[in-house]
Amino acid sequence: MDAIFDRSSIRRFDDREVEEEKIDKILRAGMAAPSGGNQQPWEFMVVRDKETIMRLSQSSPYAGSAANATVVIVPCFRSQGLIYPELIEMDMSACVENMLVEITALGLGGVWLSIAPYKDRMRNADEILGIGDRLKSFALIPVGYPSKNMARKDRYEEERIHYI
Repeated sequence: MDAIFDRSSIRRFDDREVEEEKIDKILRAGMAAPSGGNQQPWEFMVVRDKETIMRLSQSSPYAGSAANATVVIVPCFRSQGLIYPELIEMDMSACVENMLVEITALGLGGVWLSIAPYKDRMRNADEILGIGDRLKSFALIPVGYPSKNMARKDRYEEERIHYI
């Protein structure tokens, strides 16, 4: 549970490569997420190329922090052949949350940069990645070693809980 409570949005990273074994664990965590009808609509682009990372950092007004990451994971989704296409956003959100928790558990930092549902941002990222029509970009997740540690924040608010 510590990784859940320690997770925070990290936007600044040291210039240190993330090991392949850790990237594999992050991807496995994403693929372990629940999905409607077990449709698992996800596929992933793992971007290490600095030029492509720079271009992705300009694909959205809020993606600038991706520029200093050594790797950016782009969870994408397919919409063809799914049982419940209306559940894609929920499926992908569960996937991204799993990845963020695993990133924290591995001593790394990351942040969820929204691409979907904004059509212009999705189109920009899709073009940069050259993924065509089969897939659509969902988010950018810059990953790296945090340049500083973030203090744990307690977000629990008892007044938001209602028993019936």
